[in-house]
Amino acid sequence: MGAAERSSGTATSGRVSVALVERARTGDVAAFDALVERAGGRIFRTARAILRNDADAADAAQETFFQAWRDLPRLRDPERFDAWLGMILMNRCRSGARRRRTVSIREVHVDDVEMELSPSSPSFSDEHAEADAVRRAFATLREDDRLLLAFHHVAGHSVAELGSMTGRPVGTVKSRLHAARAALERALEAERR
Repeated sequence: MGAAERSSGTATSGRVSVALVERARTGDVAAFDALVERAGGRIFRTARAILRNDADAADAAQETFFQAWRDLPRLRDPERFDAWLGMILMNRCRSGARRRRTVSIREVHVDDVEMELSPSSPSFSDEHAEADAVRRAFATLREDDRLLLAFHHVAGHSVAELGSMTGRPVGTVKSRLHAARAALERALEAERR
C-alpha cells in the first residue's frame, strides 16, 4: 500500500482501490470512470484475444462496463471487484462468440506484446512466422481453453480468481489450465510441421 493510501486509510485489492469501488457503488460516476480507466486496457486486450476482432472486443468491453455499472451496487465484496469484472467479461465474450458462431474465434494478438525487432532485422521474419504459428494454434483450441488461457496469461487473473469467476475449485482450474497449455503446445507443434 502506498503512503498516500495508508494515510487516507484506503486499502487496495491488487489492481483497484477498495475505496474507489465503494465510492462507485454509491453512484460516484468519477470513481467508476477511474475504475474503467484502470481496467479498460486489460479488459479490451483480453476480449480481443478471445474474440479476434477489435470491434467485437470493443463491444464486449463496453457491455462489460455497462453491466458492471448497473450491477455494482449489488457487489457484495469490493475486494473481489477484479474477479467480478472478469466474470462479467467472460460471459460477454461467450455471448459474443455465440452471436458469431459462423466465424471462428481469433487468436491472441502478438501486437499486445511489444516486438523489439525491426522489419529489416534478419530474425524478424522468423519471429513473425512464429507469431503467426502461435496465432493459428491458439485459434484451433476449444473456446473454454482460449478463455482460460486469455484470462490467465493476457488479463493476468490468478488461478484463485479464475476459480471464483468460473465457479470451479482451484484444483480443477489448475488442471484445466494445464490441459489448455498442453493443447496449445500440441497445436503449435502441428503448426510447425
